[in-house]
This record gives sequence, structure tokens and C-alpha cells, in this order.
Amino acid sequence: NVRYKRELRDDINKLRRVLVSTMTGAHIPLGQVADIEVKMGPPSIKTENALLSTWIFVDVRDRDIGSYVKEAKAAVEESVKFPPGYYATWSGQYEYMQRAYQKLKIIVPLTLAIIFLLLYFYFKSITECLIILLAIPFSLIGATWILFFLDYNISIGVAVGFLALAGLDAETGIVMLIYLTHAYNDRVAQGKMNSRADLYDAIMEGTVLRVRPKLMTVTAIIAGLLPIMWSTGTGADVMKRIAAPMVGGMFTSALLELLVLPVIFAFWKGRHLKD
Repeated sequence: NVRYKRELRDDINKLRRVLVSTMTGAHIPLGQVADIEVKMGPPSIKTENALLSTWIFVDVRDRDIGSYVKEAKAAVEESVKFPPGYYATWSGQYEYMQRAYQKLKIIVPLTLAIIFLLLYFYFKSITECLIILLAIPFSLIGATWILFFLDYNISIGVAVGFLALAGLDAETGIVMLIYLTHAYNDRVAQGKMNSRADLYDAIMEGTVLRVRPKLMTVTAIIAGLLPIMWSTGTGADVMKRIAAPMVGGMFTSALLELLVLPVIFAFWKGRHLKD
């Protein structure tokens, strides 16, 4: 790609008179070795994988890129017939998103497996691990609702927020189960665990002790994330989508731990108790 000075290329006749060197060292006008004329054509020539390529830029608004590309692919395949040797690929953010989703297919199960293993190493009980992991589906309810109200589509940022929420749920579920188990073991040591009524008293005691710490935990997390939800500027769109699932999920997760998890604990520990 050779570009002469502006005063030499602003007129075709001037450009034809530009001298170029030959192999023998002589200088001849460019017009003697090249046909110079103005024609319509692409502003630049691009190649990819050693093939000529051209780009069509699309700005997608008010919807997710994945569903748009899916519909656009179907429309192109139906209405456009490419000559032999021509093909179309979808790149840009869609390509990055597809690569990230392939990685998330590995990261998400791996994250849940690591959480389960850490819980098992601590409790040495599969049942207690499963009870704690029950917090994750309940927290997803709140996370899904807040995404719906904010009109956020599924994206990489949202997926990262869900993963962070799973870790928070496991952490707060552990504390709740520890309170319940501690109250239960105290009653057993005192010989006061003889009926379901004794079990219910122990669960009530453990749950009540957990109300204040749980509310403080939820309040602190949400208060820390709300400034991100209201932020603007560079990177704010991504950070909002990471924070949103965590904010919504903490509400329903708190309801699970204070209302549902004690009931599950009662069924678990009350199997062999008298009415």
C-alpha cells in the first residue's frame, strides 16, 4: 500500500507524471507502466484465513445478541444464496459470548462440585451438604425476578453474578445449619430431645438466634452492591449485571434459610422421634 504526498495524488495527471525507478536505474513516469483511473470500490481490502473478506456491522439494541444472531442466521440462510467459495460467519461480541458459554459449561459444574466438596469436608455428611445446596435454587428465584424487572438479558456478567451468588448462599446456609445443629446437640446433651416438641423448640431457638445475623448479612451485602447498581460510566453495564443476581438472590435466599431450611431440618432430625 503506497501513498504519495497529497500534492502528487490530488490530480490523476500529476500522478501519471510521478517518476518511478526501473531495474536499470532509469526513471520513467508512472503513467507508462500503469493505467491510472478513478473507479468505485471498497475503501480497503481485508483478508481472514488467507481469504478476502468484507464486514457488515450490526448494532443490536433492546435485546440479547444470542437470540438476534439466531434469527438473523435463519433469515440469511433462507434468503441469501452464496456462490461457490463464499460463506458468512458471525463474529464480534457474539463470537466472544459463544466462547465464554463453552467455558461456563465447564466452570459452573466445577464450581458447584468444589462447593459440595468443601461442605462435605466440613460436615462429613452428604445430607447436610444437600440441605445447604438447597439454598441455591431458592436464591435463583429472586435473581431471576430482578433480572426480569430490570429487563436484563442473560449474559456473561449475569452468569458471573449467579456463580458469586451460589458461593454466598453456601456460606450463609452453613451458618444457619450450624446454629440449628448446635441448638439440637445442646438439647440432646441435656436429655431434652425426647419428642418432636423438643425438636421444634430446639429449631425455634436456633432459628431465632440466626435472624439478626442473617438480616445483618443480607443488609450489608445489598448495601455494598446498591452503589454498583446505580453506577454509571465505563464498565458500569457489566458490573450492574454481575451485582443484580446477587441483590435479588439474597432476598429469597434469606426467606429459605429462615422459613424452609428449619422445616427440612425438622424432617431430617425428627424421623425417629415420637410425636
